[in-house]
Amino acid sequence: MSAGLPQGWASVQIAELCDVLKEKGRVGVVPYLEIGNVDIASKNYTFTEKPSVKGCRTAKRYDVLISKVRPTRGAITWIREGELQISSAFTVLRNNGALAEQYLWLYLAWNQDYFNHLGESCTGTMYPTTSDNAIVDFELPIAPLAEQRRIVAKLEKLLGKINACEKRLAKIPVILKRFRQSILAAACSGRLTADWREKNTLPLAPSPQGRGEELPGIPETWRWVKLPDTGEMNRGKSRHRPRNAPFLFGGSYPFIQTGDISQSGGRITSHKQTYSEAGLAQSRLWPDRTICITIAANIAESAILTYPVCFPDSVVGIITTTDVCVPEYVEYFIRVAKADLATFAPATAQKNINIAILNELSVPIPPLPEQQEIVRRVEALFALADQIEARYTRAKAYVDKLTQSILAKAFRGELVPQDPNDEPASELLERTKAEKMEISGKKAGRVIKRK
Repeated sequence: MSAGLPQGWASVQIAELCDVLKEKGRVGVVPYLEIGNVDIASKNYTFTEKPSVKGCRTAKRYDVLISKVRPTRGAITWIREGELQISSAFTVLRNNGALAEQYLWLYLAWNQDYFNHLGESCTGTMYPTTSDNAIVDFELPIAPLAEQRRIVAKLEKLLGKINACEKRLAKIPVILKRFRQSILAAACSGRLTADWREKNTLPLAPSPQGRGEELPGIPETWRWVKLPDTGEMNRGKSRHRPRNAPFLFGGSYPFIQTGDISQSGGRITSHKQTYSEAGLAQSRLWPDRTICITIAANIAESAILTYPVCFPDSVVGIITTTDVCVPEYVEYFIRVAKADLATFAPATAQKNINIAILNELSVPIPPLPEQQEIVRRVEALFALADQIEARYTRAKAYVDKLTQSILAKAFRGELVPQDPNDEPASELLERTKAEKMEISGKKAGRVIKRK
């Protein structure tokens, strides 16, 4: 018995279990499989539209493919078709008879030690590449063949259930995103507080600008206003060039940029950079509750400051007039209008809009009491969505760990019952080696006879 392994198991190099296939493929054939067609997470693959190229290989059903280029990314899969033309950047491993179908694949696909081993063997920096020899120079535990088949069958059943669970879980973020979007759309159209208006007598919203006929209908007490009418609106300041001059940073004044806003979830509660006195002198410290809107890179992302912050001219700030609107309500509307604003961004490498576009944005403004009720309801519904999202995150983490846990248990010999009557792996290896030598001898004899 190999040390640390169950009775009848053995620790064997891949080179003793598989042949490295280098059978030339057929040029100009589709479907054709390249490294980029393998999904790193699921290990499944799709096909490229282009035909196979010179130097390609032929692989067959159950062959295991491992990428020699950037191998630590985990581009590994197995062939589902009877025959397939593949890129020569794959190493093709074919079972020589000592392995149950998919046993090798199931062991290697999620084994981080294997990918670490490949990483140590890589050469090159931009495109680290390993070799066939390094790929097969790795030991794995193999069970008796009958037990291998029991392990594979059990894993297929369990992993199938986990996969179904993952697919159901994957729908939750999409549902939550749509839920939040529908809440905001209802909030800014009056639907969210329709019942509340029936129970409350309200004055007209402040600063009426008249309803443009081209604008959609809103409740009678609401009014359309231009975005600048909600308060003071200006671009951030950052006059110094270059903007990344070291002396501008490292002080006590918080500084954010477009990326901080896009990743904030609508509220700026932290920062990664600070301005010095020199940085503040060429910028501006915006007060808390300022609405921030990005106009470059991340188009029309928005957030509200929870403390005073500086930001550059790639961000527009709005300090709302307190007797006209609540900043949270306006920020909600910016999220609703984001898709339309993004259409105004020019098709350039650095997408951006300008403040003139924001000046023309019409905002549906309810009376202040209704704005406050809208914010209260939105926050309550978003809190509910956050709770569901937290539960989803915990469930996903559990499912992710469950796959690793089941695989680890399987290859420790703890997943299926063992049978003392199974042929030990060591005898299986000796038998398959002898059979291989016999086949090789017969082939050599036929070659000599033909000569």
